Amino acid sequence: MVPFKERLKESRTRKRFMQREVAECVGIATHTYQQYELGNRRPNYEILVAIADYLDVTTDYLLGRTDKPDQEGSV
Repeated sequence: MVPFKERLKESRTRKRFMQREVAECVGIATHTYQQYELGNRRPNYEILVAIADYLDVTTDYLLGRTDKPDQEGSV
């Protein structure tokens, strides 16, 4: 299983976003977001959903429960 911090960073860099951009969009401090990517902290549910939405991936992908970043074929 791929660690959350790796999925988070990979998803952000694929979109070519800066850490600051993601943090501002979801309403947290840049330092807090950096701690997520370093694996020192984990976001609460609401922030996790907001990050997934902003990065256009599923929460399951970020959490390593699936290797598909999007919900192909979902209703």
